[in-house]
Amino acid sequence: MTDIDFMKKAIELAELSAQEDEVPVGAIIVKGSEIISTGRNRRETEKNALAHAELEAINKACLKLGGWRLWECEMYVTLEPCPMCTGAIINSRLKRVVFGAYDKKAGSCGSVINLFDLPYNHKPELLGGVLEEECSQQLSEFFKNLRKRKK
Repeated sequence: MTDIDFMKKAIELAELSAQEDEVPVGAIIVKGSEIISTGRNRRETEKNALAHAELEAINKACLKLGGWRLWECEMYVTLEPCPMCTGAIINSRLKRVVFGAYDKKAGSCGSVINLFDLPYNHKPELLGGVLEEECSQQLSEFFKNLRKRKK
């Protein structure tokens, strides 16, 4: 499977979040060509600021693989990770991060800051903008519909 194929899977997860009135963000973690975990945004459902797609996917991957070091794994996520998720990516030693839409308000992989450029002990490979149009449109539609419902 390619980066595009994996990102499409993450977009499907994001759509599930949108259907539950959650900001549509989906994440998957891949080892080799196998999807080993998934995550999606659940902050509203869980009433928990930590319920980000990336953290859910990392947690599930650690449980499945039996350890916290995910150095053989890659993450695909529909939105550029925030500072909290970027920190979790560094701490879990993911080897590569691929994201879709850039986040000009909280993105910490290049938009606001690139935490991977700082002298931390781990620097994953980074690729942004994969299926950016689709990921951005999914987010825009969600917020447009949310504003309509609030009127």
